[in-house]
Amino acid sequence: FAVDSSGFATSTYARWFDHKWGKERTKQTWVKAHIMVGVKTHVVTSVEATPTESNDGAQFPALVERTAQHFAVTEVSADKAYSTKRNLRTVEAVGGTAFIPFKSNATGIGGTHHDYDGLWDRMWHFYNFNRETFLQHYHKRSNVESAFSMVKAKFGGAVRSKTPVAQVNEVLCKVLCHNICVLIQS
Repeated sequence: FAVDSSGFATSTYARWFDHKWGKERTKQTWVKAHIMVGVKTHVVTSVEATPTESNDGAQFPALVERTAQHFAVTEVSADKAYSTKRNLRTVEAVGGTAFIPFKSNATGIGGTHHDYDGLWDRMWHFYNFNRETFLQHYHKRSNVESAFSMVKAKFGGAVRSKTPVAQVNEVLCKVLCHNICVLIQS
């Protein structure tokens, strides 16, 4: 499985007054879709649609846990935005291995608190000393990019709804339609 997020543009704008420059500013809002996909089928196994400002890493545990309810999770690939101890433990708890690269300031010292299990250290050392093998697993992550590309190519990269709830529902419908298309193709 692979995890990532992508934005869907909306027709609504956020406005604020910029005191530094003394004028009103606007910025287009968008809905962020966080998905977990099967790397062979591109089927979306779990999805969460959130406002623009949502953190990618915080969505990861729910995506993994919902996927594990219906599938055997052996590997999960994700980018550095998901590199946390909690996310590594989440994948291990469902019987899988997380292939998430470490940020440049990460060290192999995971900590000494009472529930320390050495998972962070083991994965950090595997990442640093078996890089080629690690990257073979990690590069399966490109399949989630392909899934987003498939959704946006077929159903569009923007939503037309005006209200936040309707925008989220529209993104979820695009993902549902994508899964139906993948099912039909298989």
